[in-house]
Amino acid sequence: MTDIATRATHTPRAVQSPGGRRRLSGGGPRAGTVLAFITPFFLPFVLFYLVPVGYALWQSFRVVRRTGGQYGTSYTTFGGFEQYGQVFHDSEFWSSIGRIGLFGIVQVPVMLFTALIIALLLDTPLLRLKAFFRITAFMPYAVPGVIATIMWSYLYSPQLSPVVELLEGIGLQPDFLGAGAVLWSTANVSTWLWTGYNMLIMYSALQSVPQELYEAARIDGASNWTIAWRVKVPIIFPSIVLTTVFSIIGTLQLYAEPAVLRQISSHISSTFTPNMLAYAVASGNNYQQAAAISVVIAVITFVLSFGFMRLTSKRAGL
Repeated sequence: MTDIATRATHTPRAVQSPGGRRRLSGGGPRAGTVLAFITPFFLPFVLFYLVPVGYALWQSFRVVRRTGGQYGTSYTTFGGFEQYGQVFHDSEFWSSIGRIGLFGIVQVPVMLFTALIIALLLDTPLLRLKAFFRITAFMPYAVPGVIATIMWSYLYSPQLSPVVELLEGIGLQPDFLGAGAVLWSTANVSTWLWTGYNMLIMYSALQSVPQELYEAARIDGASNWTIAWRVKVPIIFPSIVLTTVFSIIGTLQLYAEPAVLRQISSHISSTFTPNMLAYAVASGNNYQQAAAISVVIAVITFVLSFGFMRLTSKRAGL
């Protein structure tokens, strides 16, 4: 009898609506209310993300033809995978991919390892003035990428840099903008900009770890070093994976730093990175091929990000 009474109490009752139709009282939220909540996100998402992506994809399958020879009337028509064929046969495209791949293989691990070390140092109970060091480490992220690159360009310039002058004074001949160093000069700017951002994600993850775990490890005789690498790092591993995925995406989107340094270095071409190549092609009014390049970059970004997530998902618990 008790179970029957309980079910009767919690079962929605059919009530008479003002229009004479029967409806259930105690039902879910109305569709209009749900729509009002999701529209502020969904509408800009469709207009400023899905529509541009769809338009770029559509443009990538179109080609420009001419009637009557080179100086004839041009028209745009469906070309299938012709633009993609040109992209895959373009040596400049593969050179930019190789260059950015080398950039990511070196820069991303260095940046994330530095961010992890700073996050662990900020989380240790031995460090004083934590708020000051936390703000100091995060501050470069607040500087726009273009402004940061202009600042570093003065430190790289042989005519203006006090760093170059100091190194020349001790017998060294640095060439930060030379053919062999300009890629790593760009990597240095990116590392300076984004280390604080990644550090903050890792540090926030560390703050959510229960202190009882650290106390139990100390009772077992673990040192601060052991706690850091055997307790803290495994626990925040999902955050490390997240920052790695963000860094992979950001690496393939690299544009601002080399574009600014190109003004003072002859060793940075207009096709230095895949994004710069797409912009250079679009500047030549070949929007269809630029769209194809953008789509290929997006696919490579998705494959690398998704592949890394799949490789690390079991260990990260994602």
